[in-house]
Amino acid sequence: MNKFKRFRNDFPTFVFKNYSISESNDTIKIDYLFEITGLAEFHPSWSFAKHENFSVKNDLTFERLAFSLGMAEAVSYWKAVCSPVMRIECGELSEEQIKWWKKLYFMGLGEFFYINGINTDIDSFVNIQSVGKFNSTTAPELSELTGCLVPIGGGKDSALTLETLTRAGMKCRCYAINKRNSITATVTASGLSENALITSVRNFDRSLIDLNKQGYLNGHTPFSSVVAFSAEITAYINRLKYIVLSNEDSANESTVAGQDVNHQYSKSFEFEQDFHSYEEKYLHTGIYYFSFLRPLAEFQIAKMFVSHRKYLPVFRSCNLGSKVSPDIWCCNCPKCLFICLILSPFLSHAELTEIFGRDLLNDTSMEKYFIELIGKSEHKPFECVGSIDEVNLAVSLAIRKYLDENQELPFLFVKYMDMGLYFPDTVDSHNEKICKGFSENNLLPDEFKNILIKEMERLL
Repeated sequence: MNKFKRFRNDFPTFVFKNYSISESNDTIKIDYLFEITGLAEFHPSWSFAKHENFSVKNDLTFERLAFSLGMAEAVSYWKAVCSPVMRIECGELSEEQIKWWKKLYFMGLGEFFYINGINTDIDSFVNIQSVGKFNSTTAPELSELTGCLVPIGGGKDSALTLETLTRAGMKCRCYAINKRNSITATVTASGLSENALITSVRNFDRSLIDLNKQGYLNGHTPFSSVVAFSAEITAYINRLKYIVLSNEDSANESTVAGQDVNHQYSKSFEFEQDFHSYEEKYLHTGIYYFSFLRPLAEFQIAKMFVSHRKYLPVFRSCNLGSKVSPDIWCCNCPKCLFICLILSPFLSHAELTEIFGRDLLNDTSMEKYFIELIGKSEHKPFECVGSIDEVNLAVSLAIRKYLDENQELPFLFVKYMDMGLYFPDTVDSHNEKICKGFSENNLLPDEFKNILIKEMERLL
């Protein structure tokens, strides 16, 4: 909190100074310029593959999209000092839009504020001042929007979405930021050609990391909003009607019990609704943004996913491991353990060990994360993990499977039994309740809802 106050006093203004759009025969590039007045300038950029015979010259809609992506990026650099004023010298924001961005920043920085011990509120944490103008004035006549853009992260959720939609005969292209092995392997495993994958290149200004090393503030930001706006640009360029996310109902659970601190805020249904509304009011692309798996819990997704065994050797859900080439399971983080636990009722111990390359269930170093995942600590892990309720169900089902098959319980499951948390009499009713769940808090068009329901009936 002392750093927060000191930095705000020393660096009272953050400026979104400019963005520039350039295009070649095959690429559209957006360069951004941010500044912490008196401290540093930042020059991040994005490159998007250009659809043939497509130009964004004087395209007001594209300029709105490019500016919005810059707003989503800006908070990552602003957070180094949390300047009380964010001055926007390019693009345009109405008062209603400013409120929208303040909500995204504040809620998306909940973990950042919590971890850094910062006590602030949505009204005072930043004052966004918009003084810029758009350069373009026309929205061109473009071809009709058709088909789906499915963002692929390399994990089980997007693999399940892609598999389900392609099996149903939906026309799908895939989207990735900075291609990784697991992403390409997921697309290939689905039966689509590698040409079905559209990749954007995000160039993060690493001078921010140097500031972090010097002691400036660091922490989690709402990165999925960056995915949302960059996917919107990709769908617009390629004339795709639907952006089909793979965020689930479990993403709505707060990471810290009793507080609005959600590591997955920008994956929540609340943000999905807000983004959908923002697109309709201010971007006017006609693109429909929604999450295909929103009605489901992580437990249901895991059970459906393992039926498509071709993905088991290639999927990766580890955020730390994604920073390594080729991307790996780091086997030293709560996300790796969560995936292992949520799959444990449906795969054998040997299969799990083969996937991760390590026996996580017998790894004593995982005990701390295990305690957090089952809800016996102050907060869940600050990671994209499922709800406490479904982790406990998965563990209980796995324990029963081990006992029924007279197998020795692994270390973490023995710990669970010793804590008196295993209640076999309630497992079946709990399992049935979760597997039959279908949250109505979703934005699925009827065609997609019917596809998902049919797949649930087939696999659950």
